[in-house]
Amino acid sequence: MSNAPHGRILKDLIARDAHKRDALLAEAETLYSIVLNERQVCDVELLLNGGFSPLEGFMTKEEYLSVVNNIRLPSGVVWPIPITLDVSESQVDAGKIQTGTRIVLRDPQDDSPLAIITDPDSVVKDVYAPDKAHEAVSVFGADDRAHPAVTYLHTVSKELYVGGSLEAIALPAHYDFVEHRNTPAELRSLFKKLNWTRVVAFQTRNPMHRAHRELTVRAARSRQCNILIHPCTLLIVLSISSVGYGAVGMTKPGDIDHFTRVRVYKALLPKYPQGMASMSLLPLAMRMGGPREALWHAIIRKNYGCTHFIVGRDHAGPGKNSQGKDFYGPYDAQELVNKYKDELHIEVVPFQMVAYVPETDEYFPQDELPEGVKTLNISGTELRRRLKTGAAIPDWFTYPEVQKILRQSHPPQSLKGFTIFFTGYWNSGAKVIAQALQMSLNQDGQRPTTLLVGETIRSELSSELGFTKRERDININRIGFVAGEITKCGGAVIAAPIAPYEAAREEAREHIEKFGGFFLVHVETPLEECIRRDRSGTYEKAKKGLIKGFTGIDDPYEIPTNPSLRVDPSKQPISQIVHEIILLLEKQGFIGER
Repeated sequence: MSNAPHGRILKDLIARDAHKRDALLAEAETLYSIVLNERQVCDVELLLNGGFSPLEGFMTKEEYLSVVNNIRLPSGVVWPIPITLDVSESQVDAGKIQTGTRIVLRDPQDDSPLAIITDPDSVVKDVYAPDKAHEAVSVFGADDRAHPAVTYLHTVSKELYVGGSLEAIALPAHYDFVEHRNTPAELRSLFKKLNWTRVVAFQTRNPMHRAHRELTVRAARSRQCNILIHPCTLLIVLSISSVGYGAVGMTKPGDIDHFTRVRVYKALLPKYPQGMASMSLLPLAMRMGGPREALWHAIIRKNYGCTHFIVGRDHAGPGKNSQGKDFYGPYDAQELVNKYKDELHIEVVPFQMVAYVPETDEYFPQDELPEGVKTLNISGTELRRRLKTGAAIPDWFTYPEVQKILRQSHPPQSLKGFTIFFTGYWNSGAKVIAQALQMSLNQDGQRPTTLLVGETIRSELSSELGFTKRERDININRIGFVAGEITKCGGAVIAAPIAPYEAAREEAREHIEKFGGFFLVHVETPLEECIRRDRSGTYEKAKKGLIKGFTGIDDPYEIPTNPSLRVDPSKQPISQIVHEIILLLEKQGFIGER
C-alpha cells in the first residue's frame, strides 16, 4: 500500500467540500475577490488537493512564525516552508478584510472562483504584517536578493499576509498534458491499481537523458521500488509582469521550455523496463530554498503516496549569492532531510552521479569507477551549444527520440528567426538601408522577411499615439512585440523606427532575444547631415516650433551604448552597410550554411 499522508490524513478539500460546491459558487458571486498570481494558484491547488497535507489553508500568524522559526507547525508536525497569501493594504481596505471576513480566491487565467478563505468559524482568521528580512534569513539562509525567492519576497510579495482555512470550489483548469496531471488521491489510486507498494519519486527541471534513466533505475533496484517521474510545474519567478512563466521550470534565455521537457519525459518512459516507471506533473511553485525546500519536497511526495524520494547534490539550490559563493553546501539538503527522517516516514535516496564508460558502453556510478578509466560527459552548456550550432549529439548521451524533440524545439541558428533593429535620427537613412537589406535577404530566399518602418507602424499599429516619451515607449513596445512574434516563427524582421530612448530599445531586445537573434544597428548620421538632406522642410518646421517633440530639436536622442553595429550612410555606401549586416548575420550563423 502507498505511504500514509503527512499528519496521517490526506486533506483533500475538493472531496470534502463537494457536497456544498453549488452553494459556495453562489456565495462567491457576493464576496470580495482576490485574483491570484501564478505562484499563489499553485499553492491553492496543492492546498485543495491535499498535496500540502496537513495544511487546510494559508498560515495564520501563529503558524507562520512557528514554521519560520522552528520548521514545525504549532501542532509539532514538521513543516519547513511558510505557505502564505500576501495582500496589499489597498486590497485590505477595498475588501474590508479583517478577522471575520470571507474572501473568494480567483484563477487569473479565467477569473473562475477556486476557493473561499475561511476558518472553522467561516471567517478570515488573521491579517498580519510579516518581518520579510527575518523570513528571508530563517527560511532561505540570507536576506540576499541574489536569491530569487528573496527577490520575490521583497519586490513581488505584498505587505500583508492573510491567514485562514479554505473551502474548496474547484481546482485550477489545465489544458496541457492533462493525462499526466494527477491529484494525490488519483496517484494513490493508480499505485493501488498497479500494485505499486514502494515508489521512488524523482524530480528534475532539465530534460532527462540516458544518465538520468540509469541513475533512477539504479535507485529503484537498490530499494526494490517503482519510479515516479514527478517534475514541478513552476519555479520561483522574479516578477509577475516581466518574467515569463513556464511550467516545469523558470523561463529564461537558454532554458529548455516546459513543453519540450515534458515531451522528453514522455519519450523516455518507454526506455524503462515494462511497468517500472510512470510520470505525473506536480503543480508546485518552487522557491529554490535548498535544504528546507528538499524537506518540503519529501513531505509533498509522501502526500502523493511515494515511499522514497531522490535528493541530489545542492537540491533546489539557486546558485551563487551576491558574493559569488553558493547559497548552500552540496550536501546541506540531504543532511537536513536526514535530520528529520524519523518523523518523515519517507526514505531519502541520495542522488548517485553516473558516468559513461566508452570502453564498455555502460554507465557506472562515479564512486565505483576503476582508477584511470576513461569517461565521457556532455555538460548542459555544451548540449545547448550543440543544439544552437546543429552539431552532433552522440547516442551514448541521449536517445534518438529525445534528440529529435530537442532539435525540433531548439533548431540551429540557421533556422531561427532574427530581428535587425535600426535606430537613429529622422532622415538618417535608416529607412533606405532597411529597404535595401530586405531586398538582399529576399533574394536569398532562406526565410520570409518583414519590414517595419516607422511610418507604417505609426499608421497601422500606433495611429492614436503622439510623441511624448511614454507614447514613444509604447510604440517601441508594440514593434518589439510584433517583431518577437515573427522571430519566434522563424521569420526575419527589419525594424526602422527612430527609437530615441535606450530603455525602450533594451526592453525590445530582451523580449525578442527570447525567440531568436536581435541586432541593434545605430545609424549614426550626424544631426546636421540629417537636416541638410531634408528636402521636405520638416526639420525647419520643428525649429520654428510648428512641430513639437521632434527628436534632435526639442526632444533628446540617447545614443546606444552597445549596438551590434554602427553605420553612417553619409560616409559609407548603402551597399557596403548592407554587406556589413549580412556578414554579421553570417558570423552568428543565421544565414548561410556551415
